[in-house]
Amino acid sequence: MALDKNRLVEAFTELRRCGRKTLAPFLTAGFPSLEVTEALLASFDAMGLKVCELGFPFTDPIADGPVIQASYTEALAAGVTSAKIFDTVRSFRAAGGKLALVAMVSYSIVYRHGVEAFVKGACEAGFDGFIIPDLPLEESSDTERIATDAGAALVQLIAPTTSEARRVEIARHARGFIYYMSVAGVTGERTALPAATIEGVAELRTHTDTPICVGFGVSNPETVASVCTVADAAIVGSAIVRRLAEMKNESPAAIVAAASAFVKELAAPLM
Repeated sequence: MALDKNRLVEAFTELRRCGRKTLAPFLTAGFPSLEVTEALLASFDAMGLKVCELGFPFTDPIADGPVIQASYTEALAAGVTSAKIFDTVRSFRAAGGKLALVAMVSYSIVYRHGVEAFVKGACEAGFDGFIIPDLPLEESSDTERIATDAGAALVQLIAPTTSEARRVEIARHARGFIYYMSVAGVTGERTALPAATIEGVAELRTHTDTPICVGFGVSNPETVASVCTVADAAIVGSAIVRRLAEMKNESPAAIVAAASAFVKELAAPLM
């Protein structure tokens, strides 16, 4: 199946045609509930966002900071599973949801299901791409092939410590977009990002036409605007999940309203 029919690829193609950038929010699937997750996807869709990452809760996340780790723990304790996440995405699509969805998922989960079975199930539910942070480039060829055959994009990650030669090689294999980590370490909120991030993205741009999205530490409208001077999108996760955690005992409607207002504020510099 051709990737040019993929919602993720189409989203960035349309954004570039219009000369626009986008916010790519991250949600922990099922936190604080799957009902809230689905409602937030619909809200993001309605406000004109193009891409959202859904994190699959996992007991031993690779690069997630304490806020997202805690949300994973609570989602798992509430019984969130891959099958239930697929059902939630399927429901979102059945209701007309157009937002491109990318699964942020540990290879342990993918492997346990079987790569072909997991990719098929995710794509049939309505996912458009995968970020597998613990799958090194050298071991990703089979998964890349299976995803591509299913019409899905396998996103690759680049860290600040990645050598230039390896960045170019990773970019050559990336589909959908390249996830550029603004800082080494784990996710979390920061008031400002290193100048080296902007320089690194600008340098990478000379080697690839694949869209570049910057995450890790992006947490306010100022950092969103800053990274999008060179990147195609800003990824915000911990700041959103923290607000969901602060509101988790409120009604689903109140949680969705508050989180949507915050995401709209984050996206304002790009709208």
